[in-house]
Amino acid sequence: MRYNPLGNTGLFVSELCLGTMTFGPSGQEGLYKDIAGMDQATADEMVKRSLAAGVNFFDTADVYTHGKSEQMLGQALKNLGVKRKDVVIATKVFNPSGSGPNDRGVSRGHIMDSVVASLARLQMEYIDLYQVHANDPITPLEETLRAFDDLISRGLVRYIGVSNWPAWRIAKAQGIAERRGFARFETLQAYYSIAGRDLEREIAPMLAEERMGLMVWSPLAGGLLTGKFEPGSASGGRRATFDFPPVDGGRASACMAAMRLVADKHNASIAGVALAYVLSKPFVTSVITGAKRLEQLEQNLAAVDLKLDAEDLAALDEAGKLAPEYPGWMLEHTAPTRLPPGARSKPN
Repeated sequence: MRYNPLGNTGLFVSELCLGTMTFGPSGQEGLYKDIAGMDQATADEMVKRSLAAGVNFFDTADVYTHGKSEQMLGQALKNLGVKRKDVVIATKVFNPSGSGPNDRGVSRGHIMDSVVASLARLQMEYIDLYQVHANDPITPLEETLRAFDDLISRGLVRYIGVSNWPAWRIAKAQGIAERRGFARFETLQAYYSIAGRDLEREIAPMLAEERMGLMVWSPLAGGLLTGKFEPGSASGGRRATFDFPPVDGGRASACMAAMRLVADKHNASIAGVALAYVLSKPFVTSVITGAKRLEQLEQNLAAVDLKLDAEDLAALDEAGKLAPEYPGWMLEHTAPTRLPPGARSKPN
């Protein structure tokens, strides 16, 4: 297991992060009807096995199984006697926590109420990484950032992050934080897979410029890239009833064909190749992997030992490449004209 700095901080996190969306009883309403279904004993074993493999990073959210995910993660760590300082816990705020008009979003009020509730469920005194779970178009950025900064000052939160935001909004937030002296976002949690590489256009360059870390969710595209079923198939796990995240079928099929060849070459699983591909990207800090069964977890953990060579990566890159899009192709066309003859480009 390798460890990477969390954004522009001195905190190191494992390259694999255990996602806990599956923690919680079956029979949930809505999204979690197809995702959850894990009891406390199994959650304890998942956490125990992850820790043994070197994982020190765990991701949850207040909305996962309506708070049961946070509760079960905290209880698992307590049952296993894990020291608080030895793990990095990430959770999130944004989604509805009640029926009231202010029980959602990232207003100051909802943030302050939610952090107290999350800490109680986790049975912890602080959260390592507190993240905005989605874009709130109503609340001013200054209000959200000030609330987060106050949480850090009070010792309830140590670092902050954001999830599922466009590059321009993150850059704007970072500018506000610098100007006002607030804590900055250290991470972005975003969807990325070999079949869904959209963030390479705008988000990845922004992360490098802002020195932010990237936590990847759904590296297997909601189970599509496990190799167990074909894109567009009516069967195959939760995608049969919850077809998310959206994936271009033609691109996914090309990726699957390329991954099978690489998997056969290394005697590895297709899912392992999909994870190893994402882990190979220099802008990726940690890949969030979830599982409902221990054998799935073991397969995910094995991906850190799969080393893809240059030939593998070139073939996979070609299979999942993005179509040219403006203004990207224009930037590539005009960039060389900026340098005088014989000059070397400055490093990024």
